[in-house]
Order: sequence, then C-alpha cells, then structure tokens
Amino acid sequence: MPTLILVPQGAEYQAVRRGLSSVSSSPPQVLTIPMGSAPVQQYLQVNFKLLAHVRENFILMMGLCGSLSGKYQVGDIVLYQNCLYQGNLQDCNHDFTANIYTRLGDHVSLVRGLTSDRIVCTAVEKHHLHQQYGADVVDMEAYSCLEFFRQFPDKQVAILRVVSDDSNHDIPNITSAISENGSLRPLPLAWEFIRQPQSARRLITGSLQGLKVLTAVTQLLFTPDPPDFRF
Repeated sequence: MPTLILVPQGAEYQAVRRGLSSVSSSPPQVLTIPMGSAPVQQYLQVNFKLLAHVRENFILMMGLCGSLSGKYQVGDIVLYQNCLYQGNLQDCNHDFTANIYTRLGDHVSLVRGLTSDRIVCTAVEKHHLHQQYGADVVDMEAYSCLEFFRQFPDKQVAILRVVSDDSNHDIPNITSAISENGSLRPLPLAWEFIRQPQSARRLITGSLQGLKVLTAVTQLLFTPDPPDFRF
C-alpha cells in the first residue's frame, strides 16, 4: 500500500532510511519532522498544502518512545491504538493499524500512547503518568500528527514506535536542549549529559538499541521477503 512515513529528524530518520535501503521497488516516501509537540504542529500547518495533496493515503509515524509501564522494555516495538494529550484522546486508524499488526505478528504490542510537551525523565513521573492516564508509552509528536490529519478523511494514520528507555530508571532532562524549531542543540545536550553521566549513559545505550530495532522493523514492514529478525 502507498505509505508516507513521518519520522523525527536526526538519528531516528537515519535509522528508518537504513531499513528502507534494501527496498528495491517503490520504497515509501519519508518526511522528516521536528522533535516536540509544538514544533511538529507548526511544521504540519506550514506544510499544509504539501501534505493535503500527497498521493499516499496511509500515513505512518515512526520513531522512538519512552515506556511508562514495567510491561514494556527497551527494544520493544509498540503500535498505538490511540494517543492522549492534555486529557484529549485521538484514535489511530483501525484498519491500517490492524494491517501493520498482522504484518509484524508477535514482534509488536498494541498500546495507548501519551504525548508530552517535554521530556518525561524520572521514574516517579513515568509511573504517575501510567497510573493517571493508563498510558503505556510516551512521546512528543504523535498526538499532533493524529490531530492534524483528522481534517483529511482519506488519510489513514498509524503510529509505530520502539521503546528506548524503560519506566524504572531516570534519564537526563534534555528538554532545554530541544530548540524552538524542534532540533537538538549540541552544547546544552552535552552539558546535561555531563551533569548526569549515569543516566546519560543509560539513555545513550537505550537509544542505540532502540534505533537498531527501528531499522530492523522498518525493513521487516516494507521488505516483501524479510529475513527472520531476532529483536
């Protein structure tokens, strides 16, 4: 099926591109989006005309996410059924989601996502959000995507992500390293890593593992006869 992939810029985009490198015929188009809820919303509005007229009717958002539940660990592949933001709930397209779930089989879990305006960095807050909203994972972009494409009835949206940090450990608070346009600022990022070396090491390790799985699941999803992956 003709699919447009939306993926955050940087390492996540590169991971998806690696997964598509072995797709020889009609690979899906990939668009990079900023990091963060507000930058994504602004990007989508600025590119309204482009996105309204793309030929693909299936929109797949891919990337990394954080776990809010002990059930989901680093490297787990999750497929959103719906997503929350500030008490509002948006559903992903049922048929498109079911198609992906069938394709990936035992490799993927169906979850409820939560979109946050900032990095959720402490285990205490992760557990609190899970209890408060019943959400399984958290990201910074998914809800904005679902909300935007509601105005196009012919566009079916699904969200597929890989867990890059678990719910039982803290990660560095790198919210200040994300610029207003949704890109990472190297110096503030490095400073937060220096201030919190142990949690930074955990974040880097988890991200690398998550990116590796993101590449593999992209290949599994879009290659006609993919190899037998061991995630």
